[in-house]
Amino acid sequence: MEFQADAIDRVIKNTIDVMESSKYQIFEILQVARDELAALNKELQRVMEETDETLQKVDKLEQQYHRSRIRLTEVSRDFVRYTEKDIRIAYEKATELQLELMMTREREAYLRSRRDELQMRVRSVENSVERAESIGSQMSVVLEYLSGELGQVTRIVESAKNRQMIGLKIILAQEEERKRIAREIHDGPAQMLANLVLRTEIVERMLVKQEFGLVQAEVIDLKGQVRYSLEEMRKVIFNLRPMALDDLGLIPTLRKYVHDYEEKTKIRTSFETRGKEHRLSSAMEAAVYRLVQEALSNAAKHAYPSYVLVEITYQAQLIKIVVKDNGLGFNVKKISEQANRESFGLVGMRERVELLEGRMEIQSAENQGTTIVIHIPTNVEKGKE
Repeated sequence: MEFQADAIDRVIKNTIDVMESSKYQIFEILQVARDELAALNKELQRVMEETDETLQKVDKLEQQYHRSRIRLTEVSRDFVRYTEKDIRIAYEKATELQLELMMTREREAYLRSRRDELQMRVRSVENSVERAESIGSQMSVVLEYLSGELGQVTRIVESAKNRQMIGLKIILAQEEERKRIAREIHDGPAQMLANLVLRTEIVERMLVKQEFGLVQAEVIDLKGQVRYSLEEMRKVIFNLRPMALDDLGLIPTLRKYVHDYEEKTKIRTSFETRGKEHRLSSAMEAAVYRLVQEALSNAAKHAYPSYVLVEITYQAQLIKIVVKDNGLGFNVKKISEQANRESFGLVGMRERVELLEGRMEIQSAENQGTTIVIHIPTNVEKGKE
């Protein structure tokens, strides 16, 4: 075990060196991105100012051209008051204004296109800056942990024995969750917001053309899309950390989650509680919530049941969780021996329960459904502290 601790010491030190080097590289990338963002913002500001000036010039030229057309019509009709020279001058003036107006409108179209392109590039670089800042911050936090007292890490390894892979699995689980959240945001709210930007530009053009009826209909539609986007963002936030868990407690939050789960999966789901309900610590309630969430998710993905039961029982210094379905079931021994990716959810649940000093039992057979029973001592956190 001493050799193992020394090996871990060396690995951590090498990791610290690599991460220190990577952190400086990320900071360099971040600085380059910030410089590029500043230049793009400066260029965008210039283009927007020039666009506004061009729009004003277009409006002014349209008025002048309109007056010149009226003047041309007037001198062309009254041959007594105006000479041929007057008619020629009015015609040349109208033609000159028409040509200048056409060129200015082309300039306006180019500036609008350039503005839109710069806005897209600014958003892209801003996202890159945010990601680089986030990665740099995360690496700094990790370095602080790794740079701490290595003797504590050695004691954890000595006491954990067969849990040496827990850290890696937690990291993998976190990365999978981050990918899922990134996909949800990209496919949902991000796409909707991009569409809203385009729709607002359409409204802007309608306002210029004074098509107020179309503008009203478009604004009503935009309001509906904004509300829908807000709902999607709230769903993402709720999945990250249900605020109701802190405000209302474990049981109301689980009851809502089970209701949403039933609506989403179309699986008939029952939720029951036994014993005298009482509030647990925030960390304990979050752990129980995630265990139920993982069990229900596994049932929907792999068991294909038509019915699921979730039962929470409060006992003296103990909370019992039962998740039972009538799905396909599986060979518990075979799955435990394989420990492959398909059983990763169950493995992760078992490890979470063990970290809480609890125990988890799985009862299942092929085509006979699955029952997961979890016992967690509610005073475990005092021992941990």
